[in-house]
Amino acid sequence: MWQSLVNVFRVPELRTKILFTLGMIIVFRIGHWIPLPGVNQEELAKQAMQAKEQSGNAFATIANAVAMFSGGSLSHSTIFGLGIMPYITAGIVFQLLATVLPALKKLQEEGPTGRQKIMEYTRYATLGLCIVQGFGWLAYLRGLGLVWPFALSNPVWWVMAVGCLTAGTMFLVWVGEQIDKHGIGNGASMIIMAGILAGMPSAITWIVNNFEPGTVGKLGYMGLFGIMAGFVFVVGGSVLMTVAQRRIPVQQAKHTRGRKVFGGQRSYLPLRINHGGVMPIIFASSLMIFPSVIFAQIRAIAQSWTGGADTWYTALARFMDANFAPGAFLYILAYIVLVYFFSYFWITVQFNPEEMSKQMKESGSFIPGLRPGPRTAEYLETVMNRVTFVGAGFLSLVAILPVIINQALGIDYMVTQFLGGTGLLIVVNVTMDFLQRVEANLMMRNYAGFLGGDDATAGPRLGGLRTQ
Repeated sequence: MWQSLVNVFRVPELRTKILFTLGMIIVFRIGHWIPLPGVNQEELAKQAMQAKEQSGNAFATIANAVAMFSGGSLSHSTIFGLGIMPYITAGIVFQLLATVLPALKKLQEEGPTGRQKIMEYTRYATLGLCIVQGFGWLAYLRGLGLVWPFALSNPVWWVMAVGCLTAGTMFLVWVGEQIDKHGIGNGASMIIMAGILAGMPSAITWIVNNFEPGTVGKLGYMGLFGIMAGFVFVVGGSVLMTVAQRRIPVQQAKHTRGRKVFGGQRSYLPLRINHGGVMPIIFASSLMIFPSVIFAQIRAIAQSWTGGADTWYTALARFMDANFAPGAFLYILAYIVLVYFFSYFWITVQFNPEEMSKQMKESGSFIPGLRPGPRTAEYLETVMNRVTFVGAGFLSLVAILPVIINQALGIDYMVTQFLGGTGLLIVVNVTMDFLQRVEANLMMRNYAGFLGGDDATAGPRLGGLRTQ
């Protein structure tokens, strides 16, 4: 491993990319500590700390969900308080629209030019989402009494505060694009991973401070075992599902030219079990923020209308609020449904069996026992749907694992989220993608990488496995 690390810095181009990526992440973390003027930071930090111990109110839901992706910036309302989630949400919207709007679908099929145009639309949508979310967050803080009195009636402050939050998110979008161009790794994923890793030390500190076996309300041996088991399961399962493939045998047709016969080689077509990576669970996590927040607000409004009287609509509002709180049955069920939906949606957008079958036919390759053309495309689609079901099942289990440990063992939800659930899954998958990119750069120059063995000249590898 140490030799591989030395090899990384022997290559000037790779060394520059890694240092540039680290520099951009440092810039992101510096912005995390620049507070937003006009907000009572001390009182906000107190309420955010209290929200970590709760799971039923709207503020706790927002703080717990956003802190994982923004490094806890909302707990002291910084210029990067919205994080990069508005950009991800805009990306979800345009990927959904591309499946129903012919104009966007045509742009996607135009190649790099069309995708660049869609990216431009995504940035404009991100700008609009930032303005809306910025006003919503500041209005929510005002309702909680966390905005200083001098700023409440000052329109200049509102423009300045929303502008700072919007500019912070757009700057993070720019940072992510710069990492894509000049660094190494996916820019948005690296920013999310940096925010998650920033919160892990506090999760470990919580475990150390609360580990008192035999004391009621403190972490015991069973709770520690549950966290460790979740950590091992998510790390091991993430690595396995990242490199797992369904290999479909492919036969190349033989060609006779004169007295010589060409072709006839056998290879395989690798289909990833978890084709969407961490994107389905990120999409589902971002959308699951809204039900609990919306139903909590509906319940508060219904109770204010009736003055606390018990009516059918206040009972319905209480039922929906209670069952869509994190850990409730309907919340978990909706979470699993969204993970499955986005897993299949991702392969629908990214995986095209008809195009793949057409390319195999044009190159003279075929799957043994299947006629080239529509029959091959149908077979590839069937296999991909089946393996995606397994991959989505693993993602669903990882998504609900923190909730299960939190409810069963009474461990802080933020701790279980960082050390045994979505946060850890994102860190492992982004790290694996980063290492595979570094590995590819090293193998091009005949250096031994992190994922392979000692033989640096044995041929290319994919995910730590040599291709045949």
